[in-house]
Amino acid sequence: FMENIFLIFAYLVGSISFAIIISKFFKLDDPRTYGSNNAGATNVLRTGNKKAAILTLLGDGLKGLFVVLVGQHYFLNMVDHHAYHLGLIACGGIFVVLGHIFPIFFNFKGGKGVATALGVILGFNVIVGLLVVASWLITFKISKVSSLSALIATILAPIYAFIMMGNNAYFGAVAVIGCCILFTHKQNIYRLVKKEETKITHNKQH
Repeated sequence: FMENIFLIFAYLVGSISFAIIISKFFKLDDPRTYGSNNAGATNVLRTGNKKAAILTLLGDGLKGLFVVLVGQHYFLNMVDHHAYHLGLIACGGIFVVLGHIFPIFFNFKGGKGVATALGVILGFNVIVGLLVVASWLITFKISKVSSLSALIATILAPIYAFIMMGNNAYFGAVAVIGCCILFTHKQNIYRLVKKEETKITHNKQH
């Protein structure tokens, strides 16, 4: 019973869209109505409001981390079924990302899941999370293209996870989450192939 409650909890936490909530607080347009029509930090940044974008990034990342930490605190303290409970926490990580992408509170139209996925991965293994962040930052420093940075980091994440954690439930979750993020970036991939993807600059973009 508690297992089902945890997965529902993970999905509902994921459904809290900080891009939409923070945009309302700062009296900005709904992020689903401009730019990439995506409820995420990169799109909020297009308004030119860096504070709102940073708060969105932190909120979306922390909700992923929070779900994993709650799961670890509750289930890993149980003496029995350790591997089973590890799998349950891994599923919680997937569900919080799915909640972010398809939020029940916002007509199932959310963000692309990058920040939330990063929070989940940091909860699984801090070193893997930091390697993913480093991959994103290095790619972004070179390309100035947020989507390309996310895609490179997403592709590398399961490799880092396998090296650092082996073939366990957390690695499986990172691979599944990676597939979800590749799916949410399908339009970006199309634009990258056609060399039409926009770069993030300090100018206001719409």
